[in-house]
Amino acid sequence: MPHIQRNEPPRGQSRPATARSTHPIWFVVPAFFVLTVFFLVPTLLNFVYSFTNWSSFKTSIDFTGVDNFTQLFSSGNLVADLRTTIIYAILVAVFQNVFGFALALLLERDTRLNRIARAAFFVPVIMSALAVGYVFQAILEPTGALNSILGFITGQSVNIPWLGSTTWTIVVVTLIHGWKWMGLAMLIYLAGLKTINGDVLEAARIDGASWLQTLQSIRFPLLAPAITFNVATSLLGSMNSFDIVQATTQGGPGGSTELLNIYIFRNFGEGLFGEATAMSLILLVLVMALAFPLIWSLRRRERIL
Repeated sequence: MPHIQRNEPPRGQSRPATARSTHPIWFVVPAFFVLTVFFLVPTLLNFVYSFTNWSSFKTSIDFTGVDNFTQLFSSGNLVADLRTTIIYAILVAVFQNVFGFALALLLERDTRLNRIARAAFFVPVIMSALAVGYVFQAILEPTGALNSILGFITGQSVNIPWLGSTTWTIVVVTLIHGWKWMGLAMLIYLAGLKTINGDVLEAARIDGASWLQTLQSIRFPLLAPAITFNVATSLLGSMNSFDIVQATTQGGPGGSTELLNIYIFRNFGEGLFGEATAMSLILLVLVMALAFPLIWSLRRRERIL
């Protein structure tokens, strides 16, 4: 056999660090700079300014302790907005996951028509949430497209204020939110369905299991990781919702859709910066308080299944 000469480094010298020379550590400095300036520093300052009287009406910033939090909880608006935010998040999680799961089951077969439909349902995900909100705000006006279509079908004049009810408007807005993000949930559920072994499903069919029994006893338990991801992201993500509600109702009517971020935005606009940062800190604590038990329980459910 021919002798193969290896290019070994001279004795006493180490092999050159190729990875280090081609990927210097300072390449990540711009990313760390942006992360520090636009995320870490504002987050740390949020903890500081929440305990001050920072306001556009004052020339100095003084430490006031927990006065901002005491005033917010005593006003009653904060508690009402927290309740509205939680209800909004739960409804969004339900609608987004139900719509996404139904679409995943409907478009599971890998056909040309289904591939086109998947792309069409994913388009709202990449659209601006503000644009989606303004489009639906125009559609749902008393003189909007939806009432015009209903009037054409019924042959009568329809003037339903879809965004004017203090009871049902929050349901309408959460339906819009769920519609926008159902394409993402659909893709996650589709990925989960594709990982299920077809031999297991075929064996269940041979044993006489119906499609519904297969879905309930085999598919749904095996989709536990996808369910964990979709439920966690939809619930926790909608806790920070702002743009769709701002574009459709701006927190109305009568504050029935006023989320905590809408409240924060209004207080910043009024120059009450200290109270607004205190509210954002409360929202952060609320999201963290919900995130850890939720993810732990969903992970535990995965292990059980």
